[in-house]
Amino acid sequence: MKYISYLIVLFTLRGGMLYAQDDLQIGSSFDQFRQAQGAFFDYSDPESVNIKVSVWGFVKFPGKYVIPYYSNAYDLLSYAGGPTENANLEDIRIFREGEDSVQTFINLDYDDFLWNKKLTSHKRAPKVITGDILLVPGEDRLYFRDYFTLTLSVVSVLISLAILVINIVD
Repeated sequence: MKYISYLIVLFTLRGGMLYAQDDLQIGSSFDQFRQAQGAFFDYSDPESVNIKVSVWGFVKFPGKYVIPYYSNAYDLLSYAGGPTENANLEDIRIFREGEDSVQTFINLDYDDFLWNKKLTSHKRAPKVITGDILLVPGEDRLYFRDYFTLTLSVVSVLISLAILVINIVD
């Protein structure tokens, strides 16, 4: 009975120590085979310290990420599958909350990084720290096929109504 109580205390302490620091972890997760709810992606490096960050907006895989501490903003965007075609690449932002609860935004111009032969800003990609949120804004765009489908739907409804009115009047 004495050994059972020691085992219960040991497992209780083990569970408490694993989740004591929520945003940092050393090595890979112990519970990799656990089914996670929602979008949780683990790109952790088993040999280093890993941090937890989030990616929101117009990327292929938005969600929560566990990444190595040495990753920068462009690495995080790559982990998220890259921006979608509707993303606004000139206004990517990193939301960061400091230790003294000061909230800041860091603006990135990914379009400048992609298309210019000569970078106008000589800044390097900022490193992400634990708790950062990468925001990729955008808006849905309509293409010719979308306008054509919408117009065709309205015209077909009007023709159907006209035929119905003609049949009722006759």
